[in-house]
Amino acid sequence: MTAVSDLNNTLNEMDEASVLENVIRYLQYLQERVDILEEQARKPVVHVKKSELVVDDVGSSSSEQQSTPSIEARVCDKHVLLRIYCEKRKGILVKILGEIEKLNLGVVNTSVVPFGSSFLDITIIAEKEKEFSLAVKEIVQSLYNVLHRAA
Repeated sequence: MTAVSDLNNTLNEMDEASVLENVIRYLQYLQERVDILEEQARKPVVHVKKSELVVDDVGSSSSEQQSTPSIEARVCDKHVLLRIYCEKRKGILVKILGEIEKLNLGVVNTSVVPFGSSFLDITIIAEKEKEFSLAVKEIVQSLYNVLHRAA
């Protein structure tokens, strides 16, 4: 009991029943939070590679297939998490961020990590704006089109 009351300065003069009541309420809050996070974790993830999007691309070579961009998207409430693995090209990040803005998503955070000398691992967190109305697969398709045009 003493350890619990030390965590919260307002508990200094409370009796044990009050401390227990606060602990129970906090545990209930934590359980509700776990339930919400578990529900969000069950939501589907869209992971799209070129071979899944373009079936009729007969003329592609195996080296082209290896440098295919990989795009993963997750939605959680008003936020969209995007993970993009693509070839390093001049201006590619600007094009990706521009496309995200066109999709009525506001960029909250961006992380770009070079992988080797010719690839990028890009992580973007974006927030849905009021006008946003696309499905996750449409976001991925739009970004794939931008990456394909830049190649």
